[in-house]
Amino acid sequence: MDWRERYERAATRYAAGEARELDERQLVQLANAAWAAGLSLWAAGDRDGAGEWLQRSAVRYRESWDAGAATDAWGRPIGAMKALLIAGAGAEEVARWTLDIGAAQAESPIGRYAASLALLVLSRDEEAALLAESLTGEFPDDVAAAVGAIARHDSASYAEAVERVRRSFDDRGDFLEDVPVPDTALALDALAARRGLS
Repeated sequence: MDWRERYERAATRYAAGEARELDERQLVQLANAAWAAGLSLWAAGDRDGAGEWLQRSAVRYRESWDAGAATDAWGRPIGAMKALLIAGAGAEEVARWTLDIGAAQAESPIGRYAASLALLVLSRDEEAALLAESLTGEFPDDVAAAVGAIARHDSASYAEAVERVRRSFDDRGDFLEDVPVPDTALALDALAARRGLS
């Protein structure tokens, strides 16, 4: 796979998008294009370049929420946190914002997942463990198990759960911006590494 070519396409989309009116929809498209550019550079081995694009993506996801997102658009704070975690950048401000906008009280599991990630970023692991237990229903069991294992500092359970996350990624056919990089596993690995989990 030519990751540099994918990067160039994403960067071109981003540049074209900046010339348009920056309403909520356009900000999401910019965030997604920056995400694709960053992950493509990450896959190509350019970690510095990837970090710059992923941090740009996080900014755009937050701007899109502030521009008038529906109160259940939890993929945006999740995308912002994952981008910063993969970039190796500080995600604490975005984590606090995610909790401030009510993710922990969300009716949807995806909102509570956003809150669980935020709590882990802020090292509030006991709270994250409790919230992870509520990630049921249509929410992916493997991701919920990985989040819970990180919060409990359970290395063996985490290794098993995150491997299932990676396998489920391999079985997918659709990817955000058509960039097949296991972003959820990468973000979870960053949180696990902070706790010395393998």
